[in-house]
Amino acid sequence: MSTMAATHTLRHQSRPARPGSPGSVRLTRRGRLVVLVAAVLAVLAIGFFFASGSVATDQPGTPEPTRVVQVGAGDTLWDIAAGIADDGDVRAMVDRIQDLNALDSGMVVAGQKLVVPLD
Repeated sequence: MSTMAATHTLRHQSRPARPGSPGSVRLTRRGRLVVLVAAVLAVLAIGFFFASGSVATDQPGTPEPTRVVQVGAGDTLWDIAAGIADDGDVRAMVDRIQDLNALDSGMVVAGQKLVVPLD
């Protein structure tokens, strides 16, 4: 009598591919540099594309109506703003005066000329 046996085995590869095997990719130092430069250029191109939109219009803006005030002895920026602010919001007027005159702080000197809004 003869006996026949059939065995079927599956081999699962649970290990990552070894370097040099057909399924792996290995980059040289130059290859890694090329990939890095390509990635940086892609990010810069995307940033340039999104940042290149213009917010300018064809219509010219109208300048804010202003007048010039000379700071007197003992005057502060708060005093000048309080005299101009019609709605009582002195802090907002101080901010507007600082923006119009490109002031870093609220310090003013006697004799200094400030541009202030008319309203």
